[in-house]
Amino acid sequence: MVLSIWTEKYRPQKLEEVVNQTHVVSRLKAWVESKSIPNMLFAGSAGVGKTTVALCLAREIFGKEWRENFLELNASDERGIDVVRGRIKDFAMIRPIGHDFKIIFLDEADALTPEAQQALRRTMEKYSSVCRFILSCNYSSRLIEPIQSRCVVFRFKGLTKEHIEVYMKKISQAESLTIEQGALDVLYEIAEGDMRKATNLLQACSSSKNITAEIVYDVASSVKPKDVKDMLELVLGGNFEEGKKRLYSMLIDKGLAAEDIIKSIHREIFNLNIPEERKLKLLDKIGEFEFRLNQGGTPEIQLTALLTHFLN
Repeated sequence: MVLSIWTEKYRPQKLEEVVNQTHVVSRLKAWVESKSIPNMLFAGSAGVGKTTVALCLAREIFGKEWRENFLELNASDERGIDVVRGRIKDFAMIRPIGHDFKIIFLDEADALTPEAQQALRRTMEKYSSVCRFILSCNYSSRLIEPIQSRCVVFRFKGLTKEHIEVYMKKISQAESLTIEQGALDVLYEIAEGDMRKATNLLQACSSSKNITAEIVYDVASSVKPKDVKDMLELVLGGNFEEGKKRLYSMLIDKGLAAEDIIKSIHREIFNLNIPEERKLKLLDKIGEFEFRLNQGGTPEIQLTALLTHFLN
C-alpha cells in the first residue's frame, strides 16, 4: 500500500473546487471559456491556493495535454539568472502542443535575484505570442515594476476558520476519522490560515482514529494557550518561581521552541485581566525580546528576563 500525501490527494482538480478565492476563480473561468489568458501575478500568503489555482487553470485550458504545455518551477530553489536563460527560455522556445500558447508557472517568484528578474522581463516580452507566465509570490513589492506592469495581479485572501474546518471535516470523513471540534480549533490556530499546513498536520494526527485537541498539540509540538496563561497569571500574582518552573517545563521537558512560546505569550496578553496601558508596555517588551531571540539570544535567559516584566 502506497501512502498518499493528503495535500496532493485532496488538492482541488477544478477551479470550482478551490476554497474561498471566488473573486479570482470567476475571472479565470471567463478566460478558460475564451481559451486565452494574460500573464498573471498571484500574490498571497502560503497555503491559500495559488499553486492549486494555476494547476486547475492549466487542466481546464489544455485538457489531456496540460502536462506537455505547463512548466512549474520554484524560484526559491533556482533563483539565479541561469534558470531564466536556461530552463524557462528553452521551454518557451518550443511550440505548444495542440494549443496557441503554453504556461510557465514560477512559484515564489519574489525570491528571484534582481538580475534574474530583468532577464525574465525580457523573456516575457520575447515569447509573448506562444507563452503565458503565471508568477506566484508572498510579497509582490519584491518584484520589479516592469514585471508587475506586464501581469494582471490577483490578491489571494487568507482562509477563514470556517473554510479550514469544512475542508478538514471533508478529509476526515473520507479517511474515516472522527475529529472533535476542539481539534479543529487547534488545527486552525496552529495553521494560521495555511490550508497546506493544516492538512499535513491532520495527516500526522491520523494514526489515531479519534482526533482530539490534545493529540493535535502533541503531534505539532505546539504551545497550549492554557499553559502559557497559567504561567503568566502565576507571575502576575507574584509567584515568579512557580511561573519560571512552568516556563522551563515547556522549554526543556516538552522541548517547545522559544519562538512559539513568545508568540503564544503575545496572544495571551490580550486575555489577561490587567490595565490596557500595562498591556501596551508588555507588548513593547515582547517585541524587544523576540528580536533578541532572533539575533541568537539564549532562550532560557531571554524568556526568563521577559517574565520579570510581568511582576506586579
